[in-house]
Amino acid sequence: MEFLDLAPIAGVNGSVALPGSKSISNRTLLLAALCQGSTRVLGLLASDDTERMLEALTALGIKIEQIGNSRDFIVHGCGGEFPVKQADLFLGNAGTAFRPLTAALAFAGGDYRLSGVPRMHERPIGDLVTGLQQAGCNIEYLGNEGFPPLQIRPGSVTSNRIAVKGNVSSQFLTGLLMAIPLTQRDMTIDVIGELISKPYIEITLNLMAKFGLKVERKSWNEFFIPGGQSYTSPGEIHVEGDASSASYFLAAGAIGGGVVRVEGVGSDSIQGDKRFADTLAEMGAVITWGPNWIEAAPPASGQLTAIDVDLNHIPDAAMTIAIAALYAKGTTTIRNIESWRVKETDRLSAMATELRKVGATVVEGQDWISVTPPEALTANAEIDTYDDHRMAMCFSLVAIKGVPVRINDPKCTAKTFPTYFEELARIAN
Repeated sequence: MEFLDLAPIAGVNGSVALPGSKSISNRTLLLAALCQGSTRVLGLLASDDTERMLEALTALGIKIEQIGNSRDFIVHGCGGEFPVKQADLFLGNAGTAFRPLTAALAFAGGDYRLSGVPRMHERPIGDLVTGLQQAGCNIEYLGNEGFPPLQIRPGSVTSNRIAVKGNVSSQFLTGLLMAIPLTQRDMTIDVIGELISKPYIEITLNLMAKFGLKVERKSWNEFFIPGGQSYTSPGEIHVEGDASSASYFLAAGAIGGGVVRVEGVGSDSIQGDKRFADTLAEMGAVITWGPNWIEAAPPASGQLTAIDVDLNHIPDAAMTIAIAALYAKGTTTIRNIESWRVKETDRLSAMATELRKVGATVVEGQDWISVTPPEALTANAEIDTYDDHRMAMCFSLVAIKGVPVRINDPKCTAKTFPTYFEELARIAN
């Protein structure tokens, strides 16, 4: 296995231009594909996840043009009718592609097979499929019940009401919201139980509105989509910098003795993960906001303070708080994060295992984790990353404060941030 040995980093200082948001990139690509007219998508993330979405849309007959060598694209919409009615789509481990495409293709009147890497076939999709089947869609499992791969065949919409569980993945609701306008029918979605990761639904609703769609959110448990609507191109849309990726550099500023600015996300962002900065501030970090940037610096005391916090609203960025806990006085507890268990890996188990390697005392619950830092971090720990980009980026921060660390399979960061380690090296003192 490939590995990367990170030398001790004495401190950090500087600014980082963030890559585009994965969540916004793949939502925007699908909406642009479904709309009437052509859309210029500016600043699209270059990553494995977006490549899988681009490949899938192309296979479905969507014409997509890259503008030179830039990350700007022109997507020629299909007006809600995919030209290709039979396709076999491989979507890797891209949940932001797999879940919304499942919903859109369920209403597309074609024969489609959707598959991914082995880990994707372990990530649940049953709640989404059940909701689609309630509406009359024809979907079958090709492997284990409740999990990909899937076979989708033409069905007929027979219901105006869909129920979906909200406590496993917000991507299920996102997929339904984005796909239901294709039916041209009035439709109500009932969310059963607590809806996790609400800020990601806010991203979905915000982007749908930019493409001309009206959704009535009567509560977080009931959404009404009026029929007879079609997606229309906004002409041009710019992809914000990725707020989840910002978390690593903001944490580096909070623990690394310097000031780090992330550019591309700020107070004007539509992404909920910008609130990671508020959590760092609770730990004592000095946070400064601009409309399109955020800065982080260490506390005046030089050390963060442990917190007990519910981070259900920012589960991806919450992982970085578990690393910041290594540099905080006291025991940090992160709660209401059971969704970690169905991500690219079982992140609760993985974080607990790897944090112990660097000397932390860790207690893991079904939906929470507590981290107590050691007096001194263990040098030269070999961190396994479980083919999970966030594990690799999180544990790179162990090198800050002068502790060398080995990151196994560092190229897994290609899922969202292929140049992550180069950017970290650039701001290292």
